[in-house]
Amino acid sequence: MLAEAATTSRFAAMTFSYFYAKRRFMLPSSFFLFAFATLTPAVLIGIAAIYGGWWVLCAVAFLTALTASLDELVKRITTPVAATEFPASDNLCLLLGLQHFALLFVTVGALSGDYLGLAEKLGLFAAAGLFFGQVSNSNAHELIHRGSRLLHRTGMWLYISLMFGHHTSAHVLVHHIHVATRKDPNTARLGESFYRFTARAWRGSFRAGYRAESMRLAQIGRSQFYNPYWLYIAGAVFFICVAAAIGGIKGVVAYLAICTFAQTQLMMSDYVQHYGLMRSSDAQGKFETVNDRHSWNSPHWFSSALMLNAPRHSAHHAHPSRSFASLYLPEDGPMLPRALPVMACVALYPRLWRRVMDDRAREWGAV
Repeated sequence: MLAEAATTSRFAAMTFSYFYAKRRFMLPSSFFLFAFATLTPAVLIGIAAIYGGWWVLCAVAFLTALTASLDELVKRITTPVAATEFPASDNLCLLLGLQHFALLFVTVGALSGDYLGLAEKLGLFAAAGLFFGQVSNSNAHELIHRGSRLLHRTGMWLYISLMFGHHTSAHVLVHHIHVATRKDPNTARLGESFYRFTARAWRGSFRAGYRAESMRLAQIGRSQFYNPYWLYIAGAVFFICVAAAIGGIKGVVAYLAICTFAQTQLMMSDYVQHYGLMRSSDAQGKFETVNDRHSWNSPHWFSSALMLNAPRHSAHHAHPSRSFASLYLPEDGPMLPRALPVMACVALYPRLWRRVMDDRAREWGAV
């Protein structure tokens, strides 16, 4: 386990050196921001899993206090970059994917082992859970929209490793089609608490994704044997077995806890980014086309880099296949009053959330 974490850290350092050497080929400056924001916490968590101590605090601080401070203290907005000018984005996503699996196994080993104290384990769990829920989730979300089989399947396995494989199907086949309507389980309704939303959306998206995959297979005349849900379930069982091999029953408990924490953050993202925003429909029940008004966005630069521009959500729904670096902030679209991670924390307190968000949602035509 220690050797694997050390290898991960060396690999990240070599990657930084490689990309720095490539500056003469005029990589966009935003690339280095995305690389720093996403790779640094991965390295810190890997070292924290080996040595514990202050490294744990550094990993937690990077993902919380430092990110929030940079968002508020430094006022800047990164410029969108055309996908053709940023081919390294795919390499960054693949590297993050490789680091995800290494960190997942190392973290399970550290949490189920006996060389870290309780405080160190709690801190490591928090840091790793935040990384998997914010960075790995954003990376998987990015990859499942790509046309490349390698990239798409990498994103799928990232979700499977967090026991959330069905999101690969439900997000693309249900959410993007029915977003901002009651047909979409992952669109939060005005006045709905995060807790009620999570219980409804998890079950609803699992079922809706399965139905969508079944209908897709029926339309192309293929057997239900090819339904990817079988792979999602089998893959989850596989990762549970790996966790058991690493740390026994403690390893399984640690793994399930990490997955639950990461899934909760994914649900928080959906809740915050679509709260109360609904598309209007005509007399025939046909909904208006999805536009910039149907997603909440965040202009906060560092947390956006950390989450691969996922907070630029209107642009993503308008152009799902676009690379994260090419996403823009809408000129006329709903904006969150604070960065996405901060608003996710506010969502944990329903009364405060409604006081902050309900009037804003009504201004954008929430129903």
